[in-house]
Amino acid sequence: GATINMDGTALYEAAAALFIANLYAVTPEAQAVGFELTMTTQVVIAVTATMAAIGAAGIPEAGLVTMAIVLGAVGLPVEYMAIILPVDWFLDRFRTMINAFGDSVGAAIVDEVFTVAKQKP
Repeated sequence: GATINMDGTALYEAAAALFIANLYAVTPEAQAVGFELTMTTQVVIAVTATMAAIGAAGIPEAGLVTMAIVLGAVGLPVEYMAIILPVDWFLDRFRTMINAFGDSVGAAIVDEVFTVAKQKP
């Protein structure tokens, strides 16, 4: 099936990227290159996370691969993904649950719409 409804992955990538950005913003390295977590940066993170989630493969730990895209879009070092690694296995189970629930809700809505359409004379 299609992997366009990856709600959990999109939420995770945006939240994790913002977490990493907040950690990175206070380092001397970030101050040296002039990194600031502005509203524009946050919007870019959200949009990139959404697009990366649409293109993510439906396999375990695919969010880590697309996280590199999100971090690279705003100039964050990919090495900071190592901070997320210890808890990612656990968080992946919740992402999968949210993704499956979103697919179930989508299927229920489509079923309801077509059931109502069939009943109309």
